[in-house]
Amino acid sequence: MTLPLYMDENVHGAITIGLRLREIDVLTVQEDGYSGVDDVIILDRATALKRIIFSQDKDFLIEANNRQVQGIEFVGVIYGHQLMISIVDCIRDLELIAKLGKLEEFANKVQYLPL
Repeated sequence: MTLPLYMDENVHGAITIGLRLREIDVLTVQEDGYSGVDDVIILDRATALKRIIFSQDKDFLIEANNRQVQGIEFVGVIYGHQLMISIVDCIRDLELIAKLGKLEEFANKVQYLPL
């Protein structure tokens, strides 16, 4: 069983497809009916679903930091800047995280890609 991921709407579709081809449990914001919804709600949704969110939107870093400072629990954020990591490397790193990671390791934290 893999660590379930929740893909923010700004993530390139090739990343989602690549992960699914590697049998990673991925749900996109769009599939979940949350397109265009504020980042605060998306992070709450990911937490409720117990899915680590992957985003390439720096606004998620701000929200995660706010929650860390205020002591508000969240499931965890994985962040990869679009100009700092290729699609192939993103797939590789997310696959490693999903196959080897544990949900509790990411609680209230931000993991940056590339690893």
